[in-house]
Amino acid sequence: MKAGARREAGAEQAILDSAEKLFLEKGYALTSTVEIAKKAGCNQALVHYYFRSKDKLFNTVFIKKVSLLLSSFIEINRENASFEERLKREIELHFDLFMSNPQLPFLLINELTTNPSRLLSIRKRLKKLPGKMLGLMQAELDAEAKKGTVRPMTVVDLVLLIVSVNVVPFLAKPILAMAIGMDDAEFMKLVERKKQENVQTVLRAIRP
Repeated sequence: MKAGARREAGAEQAILDSAEKLFLEKGYALTSTVEIAKKAGCNQALVHYYFRSKDKLFNTVFIKKVSLLLSSFIEINRENASFEERLKREIELHFDLFMSNPQLPFLLINELTTNPSRLLSIRKRLKKLPGKMLGLMQAELDAEAKKGTVRPMTVVDLVLLIVSVNVVPFLAKPILAMAIGMDDAEFMKLVERKKQENVQTVLRAIRP
């Protein structure tokens, strides 16, 4: 790769990294392309050159996060391990995503409730990936139900269960900080404990 191409690729990645941090920290509405450019160490024109608009830049960041999670689930489904072991890894992976991005639940809830059209745009960009993941998980659930290892249930029930137990601790973080003065170190100890508790909660809930 020539020096000029390397510089361009580096600038584009710096913009993406800066946008991701700012969107997670401040949300879509309160983040400007001026701020993104300043954080990336470039001018605003370069942000528009690579991504056209703030909306397209946000969708790129958002889809990156969702695709990472979905792709990892698909790879786990291919592992040579029992259904329960793979499910444990899926729950842990989902939790780890929020541990690495604790502001992500707020961003997801805010954007998908205030801007429903964004969900349609994301579905178009992801194409068949979500359906593929859900189809694989439903097939496994049905097979395990026939063996009597889990109760009959839909994959939507399972996903909602995982999301509900994993997201709550991160949504509660600002409340805990305000109500009892919990600092970041104490919160990390709490979520490390909740991670394993959540695995056991889901496993107990799906057993017959």
